[in-house]
Amino acid sequence: MSFVEIETASQPECWRRAAELAPSRSAALPAAGERIAVVGCGTSFYMAQAYAALREQSGQGESDAFAASEFPFGRRYDRVVALTRSGTTTEVLDLLGRLHGVTRTVAITADPNTPVMTAADDVVVLDFADEQSVVQTRFATTAFTLLRAHLGLHTDAVVRDAETALAEPLPEGLLDCTQFTFLGRGWTAGLANEAALKMKEASLSWTESYPAMEYRHGPISITTTGTATWMFGAAPEGLDDQVLSTGARWVESGLDPLAELVRVQRLAIARAEAAGIDPDSPRHLTRSVVLADA
Repeated sequence: MSFVEIETASQPECWRRAAELAPSRSAALPAAGERIAVVGCGTSFYMAQAYAALREQSGQGESDAFAASEFPFGRRYDRVVALTRSGTTTEVLDLLGRLHGVTRTVAITADPNTPVMTAADDVVVLDFADEQSVVQTRFATTAFTLLRAHLGLHTDAVVRDAETALAEPLPEGLLDCTQFTFLGRGWTAGLANEAALKMKEASLSWTESYPAMEYRHGPISITTTGTATWMFGAAPEGLDDQVLSTGARWVESGLDPLAELVRVQRLAIARAEAAGIDPDSPRHLTRSVVLADA
């Protein structure tokens, strides 16, 4: 088995541990009413999008998400949350350095032996969710679960849905599809972005992602026989029928959207294996982007 396959399968237990940990780390995490920004790179950026949208939608404070390299220093926040599995990503460390003494920062990381431990004001370590694969799966979803639990929005049902996502067969015919579009609404738009990235990284699949209501505004023109449109959460009324009328596959389930991401991870691994691709070592990618002379 590949590392990523083992790590994907371990997510339900990781989520349980993160939810149990959340109360003890509440002082380091954003308080209700704070104006915050959440930053990351790659997968961490997309999970930042999901968390920021979920927090603001739940009425707990204005929440923005940025790629670490695109942070708007002209804005003022009560706290900045940095998601970084490796703790060594150049853009994240540079940002934390610039914010030191100006804005309170907290980093959520998997490795306690990295520069981020002293770069941020507070650190939450999820070492039990660290990964050997270059491709992120369990760290990203575990960090999100920690933050979701801190918001009071995590339930045991989410973990049960993840177990279902791991146990049930993948939807028939998806391995043969030539293109995938992932859609979300609100906080699940970030998950849709991450799903598209996961399929690209692990299996070199052609993927896209959009807010669901934007799909009719152009992207649906490429939908046809042999393509799949995958919805995270509840779909806009009538969109499923519109996609099916093109001859494409429509994928939707009643699972929690975070558990739905687990199904996409499984599909990415399956497509990689079918194509003879090593999902642990995507081409041109490394575990962390560390820039020389940054």
